[in-house]
Amino acid sequence: MKTRAVIFFALLASAISYAKFSPCIGFNWATPGQYIHACYSDLPSLLGSRSIGSGAWAFSGEQPVEYPVITGLVMYLTAQVAQVTTTYYLLNAALLALLFIAVALITARIRPQFGYLLSFTPAVIASLYINWDLWAIATMMLSIYWFDRKQYDLSALAIGISIATKFIPVFLIPVAIYIFYRNANLKGALRYLVIALATWLAINLPVALTTFDGWWYFYKLNIERVADWGSLWYALSALGIGLANLNYLSILLLLACIAALGIFLFALDYIPSLAQVAFIVIAAVTCVSKVYSPQYVLWLAPLALIALIDKRDLPAFWIWQVSEVIYHVAIWQHLATVTGAKFGLPVTGYAIISLVRIAATVLLIVVLVRRALALRSPNRPDSQGKLGDFLFEAGKSYP
Repeated sequence: MKTRAVIFFALLASAISYAKFSPCIGFNWATPGQYIHACYSDLPSLLGSRSIGSGAWAFSGEQPVEYPVITGLVMYLTAQVAQVTTTYYLLNAALLALLFIAVALITARIRPQFGYLLSFTPAVIASLYINWDLWAIATMMLSIYWFDRKQYDLSALAIGISIATKFIPVFLIPVAIYIFYRNANLKGALRYLVIALATWLAINLPVALTTFDGWWYFYKLNIERVADWGSLWYALSALGIGLANLNYLSILLLLACIAALGIFLFALDYIPSLAQVAFIVIAAVTCVSKVYSPQYVLWLAPLALIALIDKRDLPAFWIWQVSEVIYHVAIWQHLATVTGAKFGLPVTGYAIISLVRIAATVLLIVVLVRRALALRSPNRPDSQGKLGDFLFEAGKSYP
């Protein structure tokens, strides 16, 4: 699809999304109306409940923002321009629309065969203006684009900026290091790490040194966070399956996912691109994290599209999208019930839909993993041996 067509459809998707969110402007995001009409957004909500609403620096005051530095900076600067809630929302929404166009262009450039579909994914359209995530997603997609074109310094710079905006892209760095390792380029891996870390430090140190408590608030919140909306842990708890020591369990499951990803990557007899495996990594992390926010689809949809290899994998993608749309409706209708609406979705129904959404995400992960494994050469000897054979077959010679 030509560039002009990608821009047109991204603009159209942004406009449709704006129309979907617009009912809340009329009643100033009042509760439970903002949930009943599924037009809730953090943009106006946090202006009134965080220090930026009174003109204070994002990481100072009694209520600093719960985001990394660049997101906090965006929130603060736009609050200096627009102190009125509606104006603040419109300004940030306009910037997010521009960022979505950029993400659509990058996605289509990385994977022309499927990337153009981003503007047609219903859950993405439904979620564009929930939060500031697109600021980090744009730089993450740029990093992947540059990495797979061997422009490693630019990629490292972009990933450092992305991590300083939202922390999720940090999980792509081990995959980048793995690709350097498979290319026997350990010097390149070290240089990549240094540039990414230096970029992150250059952005974070001024804030950490001047307003440490506000800077640390984001990290503290995520360390101490209990089971939150959309997560596996919240759904299980809502269904009466109480789990003690949640932090340890979530870390243990995350480590298990990392081990499984390691087995998968080293089972490949070819060097994958970062675009090919980024969805598998980020989706696995979101599925086991303590929160699985509705706007996470904005992260996963472009990554899924650039990971698609064959048209036969599209049904799994659309099944996942259907689950995301159902969840998008479910969370707002459940929150409507929680906040006093006469009708809504009870907690049991919400928990079941949360688990269906996670299952659909896992299904897409499995489909992409199987497709990647199918690309292995059936005749090429594996000089390193198969890690799975080592783990599961090595003990057979013992009594």
